[in-house]
Amino acid sequence: MKTLCYLLLHSLILTLFIGTLHAQKNYYVDVVKGDDQNTGTTTTTAWKTLSKINQQTLIAGDHLLFHAGQVWEGQLMLIAKGTPNAPIVIDRYGKGTSPHIQGNGVRQAAVSINNSEYITIQNLEISNTAPESIRGLSGILVSINDFGVAHDIKLLNLFIHDVNGSLVKEQGGGSGILIKNSGRNTPSTFDRLLIENCKIQRCQRNGIIFNGYSARSNWHPNLNVVIRKNILDQVPGDGIVPIGCDGVLIEYNVMRNCSRLLPDTEAAAGIWPWSCDNTIIQYNEVSDHKAPWDGQGFDSDWNCKNTIIQYNYSHDNEGGFLLICNDGKSKLPFSVGNVGTIVRYNVSVNDGLRTNLTRSGIFSPIIHVAGTAFNSKIYNNIVYMPKKPSNIIDTTIIQMTSWNGFPDSTYFANNIFYSEGPAVFKFEESSRNFFENNLYFGVQHNRPVDPAAILDDPQFKSLPDHQGEGFDRLKCFMLQRTSPAVGSGKLMPNNAEKDFYGNTIDQKVKRLNIGIQQ
Repeated sequence: MKTLCYLLLHSLILTLFIGTLHAQKNYYVDVVKGDDQNTGTTTTTAWKTLSKINQQTLIAGDHLLFHAGQVWEGQLMLIAKGTPNAPIVIDRYGKGTSPHIQGNGVRQAAVSINNSEYITIQNLEISNTAPESIRGLSGILVSINDFGVAHDIKLLNLFIHDVNGSLVKEQGGGSGILIKNSGRNTPSTFDRLLIENCKIQRCQRNGIIFNGYSARSNWHPNLNVVIRKNILDQVPGDGIVPIGCDGVLIEYNVMRNCSRLLPDTEAAAGIWPWSCDNTIIQYNEVSDHKAPWDGQGFDSDWNCKNTIIQYNYSHDNEGGFLLICNDGKSKLPFSVGNVGTIVRYNVSVNDGLRTNLTRSGIFSPIIHVAGTAFNSKIYNNIVYMPKKPSNIIDTTIIQMTSWNGFPDSTYFANNIFYSEGPAVFKFEESSRNFFENNLYFGVQHNRPVDPAAILDDPQFKSLPDHQGEGFDRLKCFMLQRTSPAVGSGKLMPNNAEKDFYGNTIDQKVKRLNIGIQQ
């Protein structure tokens, strides 16, 4: 009897599995030859409009495929739940350019994916240009609300462009990609969210932005977020900003050609976390940022713990290379402050180029530590400052300033500070600044007390061009054998496993090189 019951149960499960498998379908959309009265299940019986698609319920394993080389106007709006073994895929078919969803500013987002999981959106072109700037406008919006945990969402190989959101952050801004999670009844978070190989061009105000739980009294962080190999071009504001995440990985992205569009009251920077823990930012290149306030390539912002910024290339940013900051007035239960930031094995070339004097208090130190940031460690970096034109308003290498309090316990070691023209260090009322085994070369005023300082030419392989993109050009910062930086550094606790060039670092040696090469 038990055997018979087992066989019947096994047969029922197999039948249900086969039925589900058969229910999975490909749906085709062809704006030229399609018809919404068709079944949509073959290329010759394709659907035609976004309206038809928005009425459908996609099930696990379904593929929604847009004909290449065609344009759809309006909004694609989906709620779709796949499974781990049968994700839902939004993609293209046929030959030609990527299918184009052209939002025309009719809705907040040209593509809206809401309360969905196990879904991949790839190989689409997306734009959302309104007749005039609209607050909160975005190219693609991925949102969950009172959903719980949304698993495995992938945005791959998307070309998102010409989104004219507001240029003012307090008005809601605008973005190429907006990731939003919320929920009062059911906390809602993303687990395994991947944004990869996307190009974001001429999107204002921002590139890739999150809007999640930020207060520590109600902090439900997104997990396993990866933002990788994206290009942000002609984006005037914030480039990549995770909010409310734990362990987000941001790597191999490029932000360049930032447009000079922001009003004088606006602050923005390239890549930075807010209300995040254990963020890793590595192998990214940020250049040409022109924000009137801030304008750095990289930033570890407030309400963050244990941010690591490593192996990055910052150049030609008007506001500088690095910001570490915290508002001293913001405390628990809302904020944990800024604690434990590590900045290592990065290169800054020709940063701090601000010339705009339209706002009082404008400055642009290459490294800026502001407010009550605590226990920051900055080591084995290279800051290369060419001789600056006479109209540059600031030649500061490091500046510590107040933001309702001053930085405390900031540690600098094994860095090379190279300036071709006069430069200066400014510490104001910051406390417990420690400098060890750094190399300072050039005319530099108010140098910090550094017991093992080296004041000689580091003897790079060659000097860099003052402008240029790509990591390959940074091989010039390799050290000659006779360099005084060789063997003059100190081993840092919990040091990086590799140097800037990928060489393994021996964790047992007593002395390291100063700079980015070991």
